Amino acid sequence: MRYDDFRRSDDIDDRRDEGGGGMGGGGGGFGLPMGGGGLGIGTIIILGLVGYAFGIDPRILIGGAEILTGGQQAPSYQTDRRSGPAKTGAPKDEVGSMIAGILGEIDDRWSEIFQSSGQNYTGPRIVLFRNATNGGRCGMAQSAMGPFYCPPDKQIFLDTAFFREVETRFRGCSGKSACNFTTAYIIAHEAGHHIQNLLGILPRVNRLQQQAGSKAEANALQVKVELQADCLSGVWVNREEKKRPGFVEPGDIDAALKTATAIGDDTLQRQSTGRVVPDSFTHGSATQRKQWFMTGYQQGTVQACNTFAAGAL
Repeated sequence: MRYDDFRRSDDIDDRRDEGGGGMGGGGGGFGLPMGGGGLGIGTIIILGLVGYAFGIDPRILIGGAEILTGGQQAPSYQTDRRSGPAKTGAPKDEVGSMIAGILGEIDDRWSEIFQSSGQNYTGPRIVLFRNATNGGRCGMAQSAMGPFYCPPDKQIFLDTAFFREVETRFRGCSGKSACNFTTAYIIAHEAGHHIQNLLGILPRVNRLQQQAGSKAEANALQVKVELQADCLSGVWVNREEKKRPGFVEPGDIDAALKTATAIGDDTLQRQSTGRVVPDSFTHGSATQRKQWFMTGYQQGTVQACNTFAAGAL
């Protein structure tokens, strides 16, 4: 992925110098943010890695999420803020600068899309951190959660070490360009949740999940939310490629599809338990994730991403 000419966004809070602390004692804990945006695309990756390393079913680790447990909470973390307040604006280091560039381009393309339909667009902020940080109205952000979007505050939380994990441990990409594109795909997915929030989709789905008669029904709604975010990330890639021909390099799309396959619910369940339980899916199968990313990428319209239409899945 070529990103040297990307516009760097200043909507970044860089807390990486805070130095995340260890386990905190007491406090309200942290329920992984489901319903309003769902577990981030990276959450399943990290929890899956931990599960496979220690022989634990990842679904047990993911069980802190409200939608799967009825509101159980994970242990809280405290952060060490002795290094001073967060830095704001586009970071100067390579990874931070790339993330600021990706966000800048995401905001520009979605501004154009919203303006074409007579709507106003305001982009999300990205919070960069290490280990743990204050997640605002979504509780504590922890590195083990992976990237996630907090709907009430309209913020995306990223521990940048996560992207190295995708490359070195999970092998979700290979080569600098492909891994950079995988990073862009993941951030664009979380930005997709922001688009859903702006369009009122997340609040509606949250109400429907609360009214659902079973976890399987609530899970099915979450799958539609996540697949739509995959599709919306593909829409951004489509628009960006038209704006900046050559920004997608050979192997980039394959890297995104490889990552999508690796985090399909069926892939994770088959690797962890040897069997697949579709009623417990929360993100969609590997085939679905690839299909909806490619739908957005090939068609380039929000209308193409209606995963809630009858017979869409």
